[in-house]
Amino acid sequence: MLSSGKLPMMSPDLVTEILATASDIALLVAPTRRVVTVLVNPHHRSFGQLADWEGARLNDLLTEESQRKFDLRLADLGSKTHGPMAVELNHVSAEAWDFPVRYSIHQISKDGSLLMLGRDLRPIAEVQQQLVAAQLALERDYEAQREADTRYRVLLEVSRDPVLMVSMSSGRITDLNPAAAVILGGSRVDLVGSAVAQEFDGRRRGEFLEMLANNAGSETAAPMELTARRSQRRVLVTSTLFRAAGERIVLCQIDPAEKQAAQTDDLAENLARLYHEGVDGIVFADAEGVIRAANEAFLNLTDAASMAAVRGRSIADYLARGAVDLRVLLDNVKRTGQLRMYATRLTTDYSGQIAVEISASWLNDRPNPVLVLVVRDASRAESLRRSGAGVTDEGTRSMMELVGSSTLKDIVAETTDVIEKMCIETALELTRNNRVAAAEMLSLSRQSLYVKLRKYGLLNKDGDQAV
Repeated sequence: MLSSGKLPMMSPDLVTEILATASDIALLVAPTRRVVTVLVNPHHRSFGQLADWEGARLNDLLTEESQRKFDLRLADLGSKTHGPMAVELNHVSAEAWDFPVRYSIHQISKDGSLLMLGRDLRPIAEVQQQLVAAQLALERDYEAQREADTRYRVLLEVSRDPVLMVSMSSGRITDLNPAAAVILGGSRVDLVGSAVAQEFDGRRRGEFLEMLANNAGSETAAPMELTARRSQRRVLVTSTLFRAAGERIVLCQIDPAEKQAAQTDDLAENLARLYHEGVDGIVFADAEGVIRAANEAFLNLTDAASMAAVRGRSIADYLARGAVDLRVLLDNVKRTGQLRMYATRLTTDYSGQIAVEISASWLNDRPNPVLVLVVRDASRAESLRRSGAGVTDEGTRSMMELVGSSTLKDIVAETTDVIEKMCIETALELTRNNRVAAAEMLSLSRQSLYVKLRKYGLLNKDGDQAV
């Protein structure tokens, strides 16, 4: 039989086994469209138990769309003399979920009985759904990228600030806006892709890229002043380094050098007006405290007739404690660079005195360092403190509480010690624990100050040796 090309006769059980394993699902349908037998592949258990299909009408197991499709295919099958026909149908179950199956329909008898061998299409459908979801995600990403690119392009086009992008790996310009093209003296087409170092006079690639990176990494670096090769314009370049898609890119902001010069001129003018018209006295002196220049407000504080009357004199001549105040000012400001709110008194040319607060700055980033003093009138604040203290001052209340419990002599002796200790502590604080300067400030000898420090317990553990 096999040699003649025909299959031998087989038992019904063997045929059933072959049909069940050759397909995922096999249906034997009677001419009345009722399912007679359901065979499920034992190796394909995703369908579950379908025994309830036997005896059911086939149309009840299909969706409405699949019912119409099945009827049309049966009509085509009836017009043919032989040959199977394939159709994809969607089944519905009692649990209200559907699944697609591709059937090969065979008419096995003249009475219209059908054998339907099906292949489960759910794995293919899942793959198709994944492909559709991936395609939709790609389209959304593409639209988002297009939107971001459009915003980026519009921003570059309308921005009045010249900017260009430079790739750190190649050293070439990757993009720039029209304002940058104008200031560099070329067109965007010519400049994109060109070596950025060649667009500026006297610059080599490696050195220039290193300058851009250093400028971007420093918080205090000033803009680089360069000359554009094509336009021969002096420009100021400020760089910002960032990483995009694994590549380091430098954003260069370009400003005309004349713009910076105009800003500098405005600053200089404003500072000059502040110096001449400000309410606080401003004094410029050398490293020894000799006055080089002073504004009108300082002349008013000291009752000086003119600038010539103060130029060349020492600041100590105008301080109530003279050289002691000057030494405290110079020692502190040279050590820290700044000194704020130093309280003292200023003497005038007519032997008057006025309470002031002095702030000092030491400008030593030049061959001849400069001491800058800002002198503020504190006489009104001092008078307010005096008038407002009254009996609310804690020290005054403490002294008043002694009245009636101690003699006047004891009260005076006790308060004298308190005031003396406070004065010594204040002098040490003003001189930053410089006992020599503190003794001069208090008009005491070093030995007398040392005795009082011991008396009031103001010596450190290592303070047995006076400074």
